[in-house]
Amino acid sequence: MRKTVQSFEDLLVWQKAHQLVLHVYRVTKGFPKEELFGIVSQIRRSAVSVPANIAEGFRKSTKAEKQRYLTIAHGSLEETRYYLLLSRDLGYCQIPEIRKLADEVGKLLTLYYRSIVDFV
Repeated sequence: MRKTVQSFEDLLVWQKAHQLVLHVYRVTKGFPKEELFGIVSQIRRSAVSVPANIAEGFRKSTKAEKQRYLTIAHGSLEETRYYLLLSRDLGYCQIPEIRKLADEVGKLLTLYYRSIVDFV
């Protein structure tokens, strides 16, 4: 039997996006101190934006509003992916696990977006 979704916290896409934020915070703790107001701030901000926009869109009343917030979340996810690549290329971290999670969030976001479009 399926559980009824009553809160954004019940959404698998939000749960995975929240896990991504937690991973980003853990990984960036080890970054150089001179990056605190640079890449650390940027990657954390973009990562937090993903589940925040999913949550905000959850309570919007129209399909168009919901889609808008999910589109913003997807954009923030892509921004986060870029910062992860940059961090790897600068030698600050390895990203296979976190990149896999980001890919999963992207797929779930696409599925959730489509489910709203197709919902009658």
